Amino acid sequence: METRYNLKSPAVKRLMKEAAELKDPTDHYHAQPLEDNLFEWHFTVRGPPDSDFDGGIYHGRIVLPPEYPMKPPSIILLTANGRFEVGKKICLSISGHHPETWQPSWSIRTALLAIIGFMPTKGEGAIGSLDYTPEERRALAKKSQDFCCDICGSAMKISLLPLTSGSASSQADEEAKELARQISFKAEINSSRKSITESPNTSELNHSATLPELRQDGISRAFQNPTTSTMSEIQNNSTPSNQEHTQPVSNNSSMSPRQRRAQRQRRVPSSTNFNQVQQPRVNTSHTGSTVLIVLLTLALAALIFRRVYLANDYIFEL
Repeated sequence: METRYNLKSPAVKRLMKEAAELKDPTDHYHAQPLEDNLFEWHFTVRGPPDSDFDGGIYHGRIVLPPEYPMKPPSIILLTANGRFEVGKKICLSISGHHPETWQPSWSIRTALLAIIGFMPTKGEGAIGSLDYTPEERRALAKKSQDFCCDICGSAMKISLLPLTSGSASSQADEEAKELARQISFKAEINSSRKSITESPNTSELNHSATLPELRQDGISRAFQNPTTSTMSEIQNNSTPSNQEHTQPVSNNSSMSPRQRRAQRQRRVPSSTNFNQVQQPRVNTSHTGSTVLIVLLTLALAALIFRRVYLANDYIFEL
């Protein structure tokens, strides 16, 4: 297998090292890569004691990305268990569904302990999770001992060492439970941080969503009565704009840069309304031009009339 892969690759080095560490099975877990694919592992874990999965032995696949350990693996269960769907990538804080919670220091052994620790927890609608009754899970736990994998040929009855009551066995159980608690705690912290970072973006979107309504409202007010009470409309529109200019001064120190930009954008409709109000004044220039044309026409008509009158007087004198 070593000749098929680039031994300088960090992923290949890491996987070969972990394969050597997990070569010998324990009484709780065992995992090894396939003979023809270093990036696909088959694992076997024992159900946690004092739970609905006690006595069960479960088999599954771990598919690792080429960027491992910088990216998390995908975990797929092949044995019916009543907690995770069979043949589907399950959603855990340590799987490929949550790359934001993955840490490169974690390993395949960490993933195996996490699977054992998460089995007694509630699914809560996560991808690939199931919520079978305790009776159904106990029945599946007994049935899982007869499972044999068609791909790697592992038989569940001989895949793990016999369970002992020694300190090593209890230590592995406690380690799995503690790891599941730590991973869940880190997932909650990351989700809370994500919600906090998304809240300013949401407020900014709300501010920007109100801008078209403000513009439309200002334009409609400007064109209601364009020929009457123009100065009163300008005074009414200038009063809110002054309030908007004075309001950010007091809150400027406590506002973020995004909120300041949104506040400046909200002041745009006031200038738009002012420009719209000034349009009737521009229209008055057309009225003045019309009056001027009428006066010039009357003057030209008077001049023509005078020339005709003088011409008639000249004819009479002759």
